[in-house]
Amino acid sequence: MNSGHQHRVFGRRAQEHILILASGDKVRHMTVRPWMAALAFCFVGVFSIGYLLATSYLVLRDDLIGATMARQARMQHDYEDRIAALRAQVDRITSRQLLDQQVVEDKVDKLMAQQMALTSRHGKLDNLLDRAESSGLTEKDGAPTPSSPVQSYAPDVKDKRASLSGSGIEAIEKQLASGAPADATPDNSTLAYVPATDTVGDRADRIFSKVTLSLKDVEQDQRGRVEQLTSDAGNAANAIETVLTRFKIPMPETAARKDDDDAVGGPYVEPESNDGFNNSLAALDGALTRLEAVRSTAESLPFRNPAIGKDVTSPFGNRRDPFLGRLALHSGIDFRFSPGERIRPTAPGKVISAGWTGGYGNMVEIDHGNGISTRYGHMSEVLVKVGDTVDRDDVIGLAGSTGRSTGTHLHYEVRQDGHAVDPVYFMNAGLKLATYIK
Repeated sequence: MNSGHQHRVFGRRAQEHILILASGDKVRHMTVRPWMAALAFCFVGVFSIGYLLATSYLVLRDDLIGATMARQARMQHDYEDRIAALRAQVDRITSRQLLDQQVVEDKVDKLMAQQMALTSRHGKLDNLLDRAESSGLTEKDGAPTPSSPVQSYAPDVKDKRASLSGSGIEAIEKQLASGAPADATPDNSTLAYVPATDTVGDRADRIFSKVTLSLKDVEQDQRGRVEQLTSDAGNAANAIETVLTRFKIPMPETAARKDDDDAVGGPYVEPESNDGFNNSLAALDGALTRLEAVRSTAESLPFRNPAIGKDVTSPFGNRRDPFLGRLALHSGIDFRFSPGERIRPTAPGKVISAGWTGGYGNMVEIDHGNGISTRYGHMSEVLVKVGDTVDRDDVIGLAGSTGRSTGTHLHYEVRQDGHAVDPVYFMNAGLKLATYIK
């Protein structure tokens, strides 16, 4: 009844599965529970999956290993390629550095050669400029002398000496100092990928080009100024020669050239350099030599006034003799002087007569060369003797009234080849030469 009641209330009870194991006389049984069945099923499922995975691994293992090895080989090849690229870049940079070093050394050698040439040129220019200054063409600061003829100078002579004697090394240093130093190599982290930047060789090329152009500009400016000085010297020499020719004074350069050709010789050797600048220096040297010769000749002749600011009491030429009252030739010019006033010669020379000389009274005669002499008469006292060499600043005597004289004065006389000539001609020529001679 209870069993029937249970079936009616809870329904039919599920039958249990019993597993019977017999071994000989022993019989065992085990009730199979649902959870046991589920556990066994899971175990079998896990085992099957593991088996399938193991089988798949064993089947595909060779492919996986090959793929891994291939990937490793590709990585190794990429790494080796990278290393090779880095080495190639390093080799290129090293080679470029060596090449740049050689280029820089070559440029430095050229710059040193140019510096030596500029130093040599500086010495030649200094000598020529000193001669130009002594000839009255320029002053120490490059400006023309106050007595220089305005028409013979270019308007840009200021700082001529500085620009001419400059060696150009300042321009080189200025160019070398400009700009920051370039890196020889790029950053190591991007060595194989960064494009090449400006190298030392590139900068050296640019700087050398700038320095070369700067030196050419300096040389061109120097050449122009040297040519201007050459023209100035030639113009001054021509002006002096024109005056000397008027007085039939032989040109000193002609005589010097003739004398030089009489005793010269030696083997022929090619000139040191035949460039335009050295030729212009040679031309300036020749012009200065010619100017110095004619200027020295002009300065040795009596072109100056012996009594600046003094009154002329009697000119050169025919006049009524103050003692005889009849016409007579006055062979000089009389200047009014105070008693005892100092008398100086109008040009350097050698004393050929000093003392009492007839109507001249106390007289001094000075030989200036080229057949020209000057006489200074009526002096109260003679302060030189025959054979003395005097200069323009030397005092040769004191003014007086000795000889045929009516009062204290200076009788000044100029003689050419023994004949008296009007001193006014020489003094007027001296006014024209005042801008060229001291």
